[in-house]
Parts: sequence; C-alpha cells; structure tokens
Amino acid sequence: MKRTSFFLYQWLRAVLFGLLLAPLWPASAQRLPAADPVNGADFRVIAFHDVRSNVRASFEAAPDDTALDERTLTEVFAWLQYSGYRPVSLQQITESRSGGKPLPPKPVLLTFDDGYRSAYTKVFPLLQRFDYPAVFALVTSWLEVPEGQLVPWGDKPVPRENFLLWSEAAEMARSPLVEFATHTHEMHTGIQGNPQGNLMPAAVTHRYDPETGRYESDAAYLHRVEADLRRSRALIEARTGAKVRATVWPYGAYNAPVIDASVRAGMPITLTLDAGPNTLGVPLTRIRRGLATYDASAPDYVHMLRSPAGGEVRPINRVMHVDLDYVYDPDPARQEQNLSALIERVAAVRPRSVFLQAYADPDGDGVASELYFPNRYLPMRSDLFARAAWQLRTRARVKVYAWMPVTAFRLPASNPLATRTVRSVNGQAPADRYHRLSPFDPEVRGLVGDIYEDLGRHADFAGLLFHDDAMLSDDEDASSAALEAYRSWGMPADVTTLRADPMLMQRWSTAKTRHLIDFTKELAARVRVWRPGLETARNLYARPVLEPAAEQWFAQNYEASLAAYDYVGLMAMPRMEQEARTAAESDAWLSRLARRAADTPRGLDGTVFELQARDWRTGEPVSDEELTRQWTLLQRAGVRHLGYYPDDFLNNQPSLDTVRRAISVRSLLPRTLPRSARASTAPLATGAPQ
Repeated sequence: MKRTSFFLYQWLRAVLFGLLLAPLWPASAQRLPAADPVNGADFRVIAFHDVRSNVRASFEAAPDDTALDERTLTEVFAWLQYSGYRPVSLQQITESRSGGKPLPPKPVLLTFDDGYRSAYTKVFPLLQRFDYPAVFALVTSWLEVPEGQLVPWGDKPVPRENFLLWSEAAEMARSPLVEFATHTHEMHTGIQGNPQGNLMPAAVTHRYDPETGRYESDAAYLHRVEADLRRSRALIEARTGAKVRATVWPYGAYNAPVIDASVRAGMPITLTLDAGPNTLGVPLTRIRRGLATYDASAPDYVHMLRSPAGGEVRPINRVMHVDLDYVYDPDPARQEQNLSALIERVAAVRPRSVFLQAYADPDGDGVASELYFPNRYLPMRSDLFARAAWQLRTRARVKVYAWMPVTAFRLPASNPLATRTVRSVNGQAPADRYHRLSPFDPEVRGLVGDIYEDLGRHADFAGLLFHDDAMLSDDEDASSAALEAYRSWGMPADVTTLRADPMLMQRWSTAKTRHLIDFTKELAARVRVWRPGLETARNLYARPVLEPAAEQWFAQNYEASLAAYDYVGLMAMPRMEQEARTAAESDAWLSRLARRAADTPRGLDGTVFELQARDWRTGEPVSDEELTRQWTLLQRAGVRHLGYYPDDFLNNQPSLDTVRRAISVRSLLPRTLPRSARASTAPLATGAPQ
C-alpha cells in the first residue's frame, strides 16, 4: 500500500470508528466532568513518546508502555480532527497568555519526548499531512552518541539508530510545525539518592556520595541542574538552528528550585506530567500533560482531555498505616529483610496509599526524638525513610504519605527551644498528653518547618499525614508565646479568664483550631517547594467529629478539616474510645460515625476511616473477624475510603487475606488514561538491591 493511501485509509478508519462509537460516548461522558470552557485561554497537552510499526511485537523486545503503534497515532490524529480538537503551537499559547489572539475552541498541544528516530520517520510526515504543530523534547546526550554506538537507555543500552540524527532534527527545525525543547542533557537517568544505592530522578534528587557519606548541598545540586540545562539548550540551538525556550522534565519530576534554574538558563516554559487542564491559574512554568500509553485507542483520549486536575476528584483511598519502627534494625541485612517483607505484603494487598512513619518512636509515646531522614535538629536513627518510600513507590506501586508529628518533637537539651512547650493553665506541661512544642512560638514554627523541608529535600513521596498530636485541650496553651497570640486575636491573655466565659471559650477554641490548621498548611507549603503536587491528610479523633462541642477539648473541627486537607484520617477505633464493650455497641458507634460523614458535605468524599488493628490496652491484635465485620459495616454505610493501623507485616497481622479483601483497590481501578505514571519510555536504572 502506498504511503498516501495508508494515511487516507487510517483517517477513514478512525472516522468510521468514531461514527460507530458515537452513540456510546454520551453515556461515557456522563462519568466525566464537563468539557473545558471555551475561553480562548485554557488548553490541554498530550505527552507522546516513541511510535513503532508493530508496537506489540517491539514491546516484547523492548518493554515500553508509552510507545504507540503507528496506526494508533494516525487514528488519534484523525479522532482529534473528527472530535473538534484543534492542535495548537507553543507560540499560539504564549501569545494568548500575553493578551494576543485567543486560542481556538478545544485547543490541544502535542508533545513527543526523548528524541526517538520515529519523530522524523513517522511523526513528522503525519504532522505535515494533518497540518498539526508539535513540540519535540530532546535528550541531547543521547543524540550526541556517534552513529553505530549504543545509547545508555535505562538499564539496557540500545542502538544509536533508535534516535534522531542531528541532521534530521535540523531538517525538522526548518518546519513551522516543529518546536524543540530540552529534555535535559544527562538528567534523563537516575543518580544515587540514599546510602542504600537507589537511583532516583536526577533533576529532583540531592546526590548521595558513598565515599564521603554526604549529600549534595543545595548550591551544588542547583548548579548541576542549571549547567545541564544550559548545555542541552546550547547543543540543540547549535546543531539545529532552532531557538529553545522550554524544558520538559524527565519522568515529570520537578520542584520549585529547578524551575527557577530553568528560567535562569533561558527556558521560562517547563512541562510536567501533572494531570488536568491548563487553566489561566496554571503558569507556563508548570504546564500539565496527560501521558499517552500503548494500550489506549483513539476514543479513550476523551478521558485524558476531560480529566480534572489532581485533587479535584478524590480517588478511592485504601490505606495501610505502617510503623517504620517495624522495619528498622541495627543490623543492615536484617533491616533489608524487613523492608522486603513490607514491600511484598503491600504489593500483595495493593492499597492506593501507605501512611509511612518518618519519625522514630520505639517507646510508642507518639513523640519524635529521632527521625528517619537527614535533618538539622534531631538525631537520625537511620537514613531509612527515603529508601522505604522509593521502594514502595517503584516496586509496590503505591502512593506514600510521610506520617509526621506537628508539634510532638523532643529536642536535645542543648537546643534553646527544647523547653518552649505547650503549657496548661497551671503553667506545667501536662503529663497525660503528648510532649509538644508550642505551635504559637515563631521560632518553634520555623524549626518544625525546617524539619519538614529537610524531609521534602531528601525523600520522594506523594503526601503528608499530620499526626494526631495536632491538638490543644481546653486548658492549653498557656505558654508566654500563646498568651501573646491570644492578645493579638483581641482576647484576654489569660487562660483562666478565657475558660470562665462561655462566649470567649467558644471563640478561643475556634481560633486555636484555625491556628493549628494554618500551621499544618505552612508545613505543607515548605515541603511543596521540593515536592509539588503533595496531597495532605490529617488524623482526627472521633469525639470532636461525633460531638462538635468537643472542639474545645481538642481544637479539632471536622468540617474545617475537610476543607483544609485532601483527606481526614478519622481514627474510627472503638476500642481506643472504649466503645467496644460488646460487638453491638462497637457497630452502633461506627454506624454513628458513618452517618455523621454521610450527613456532612464532602464527608464521605474526604474521610478515610482508619480502624484499629491492635488493642493498645491489652497489647493483643484485633481479630480478623472483628475487622472484617467493621469493614463490611462501613462499606454498606457508603464509606469509600478505608484504612487501618497498625499493619504488623512481620507477623501477618491482620491476615493477608482479610486485608486484601477490604483494602485492595485492584478491582476498583478504572481503565482511564494515563495508565502509567511513568514519565518516559526510558526506565530509571534500579541500582542497589531491590
């Protein structure tokens, strides 16, 4: 078949396919948000990679779930045309954002990553036939490899012939349909990111030097990134004559400091793999893209092109809540065995998320005196959190939330802030509550923020879980910093006076609740500098959820927390609350919690019900039968998000079968784009023992 006839055949095939499926699309669309507004500004982006003649056969030789078959890409282009989507150029987008000509209805930017040879042999001719513009992101170190040699593509080198020749790129650059971006020079790879040897995305990882036992400084890290970007830009411009103004982040991994580095290197536009539309509120420094995968047919792209931004629709969240103390062992070999056991169990269960302890609490008092990551203020028990989080993400395919205290830190006595703790009305630190630093002290807030920033700097994770220590009772905080804060709120700087007046008491409780929420938001903002897209969750006690008046004893409010965080981690633990004298009482109590969530706007959508897997009064595990009964009750009551604590993976408690039936999301996963969270066809080399 001649090439012209081939393209005509594919176009007609795609249009016919669309006509046959058109009656089914409205039903599918009902499960999606409304189409993007036609405002001349919002746009979508699709991230393509390699294009092959027989993708399934080539997949067996070189596994790559983002490579598309040539026929599929042709069908996608025809489907875009048939469905009214208008491919636009990066220039059109920048002009529209600068007050120029508005974008046409349903605009979409097409991008192709990595610089594969198919960009010239397959994609470029197709763009010319459809008159579609596109952006091509080049990994310049790969293109610099001489012909006939091998390109270091992930763990397995591949022939240089798989990638563009510079002469071909130069020919493409002369077309008005083509714009080149950098995909970096040598950052499309992994670098050692922890003592155990894991290789992590080079653009967002402080390199660990095993010879010195030290991490890169911020200055050295940013110098490395900026130098790489400058080199890549210079090579593309010298070899092709094109001007480069955009960076496409390898693996979609970026942070605020590297975006600044790209701007300094002359590339103020950067593209990510964050999902959703690019509305006016999304800057061109963080353009969102949907990832195309090999197994999606043309009509599947409606999911990508109408998907909401991350966080606008909460996916079903099934959670295993894990103590890293169970993994830690002074013997490195035994510690690795423990970590492997955890990963195997999580992979077998397949939850959506793992709430993973990032602080050490071997005595179980809920207070952090040591941490599992490098930081400026507390001893590091072991540099373990980054290792565990990365292994869980890459091997068990789950989202990891770093579980951290908010104020429950026990600083070394040598630290001058060690005594700036929460005080009760008598001026003492309450012995029956968590040891907590005062959240009203500005220097304490700065110190805790530094700890959180150190966590974000040194580990790759998807979310934060704020510990239940974020609470204040009705007789605290009476520290000097707290009293000064009350005065600034227009209230008496005296706790006894506040407690004596019901109206003042209510105002004071509400203000303390708001203060703790604002503090956690500050902490999340410090982490997001290094980990954009961070989700947040916060543990709440059940009593202020069931009894709103109990806010005065906890400074916790259910509705306010639902508004502040992606998820509320509700401690739905009848035994802890002494509501489990009989099975009937326990079930009635859980039913009340479920009804409260159902009757609260966003309650069922935003609440993870965490059950209790161990009775801390007796030290005995809660039986599988009891947990199964409770999970069944909650699911029948409409509860969507479920979890439990603790998971004792070393002793199979709760049992694997019990947990898998209740917590697995395997059967809940929809077939929607993107199928893979991988940002590139080239895998990270795994390094180190897995």
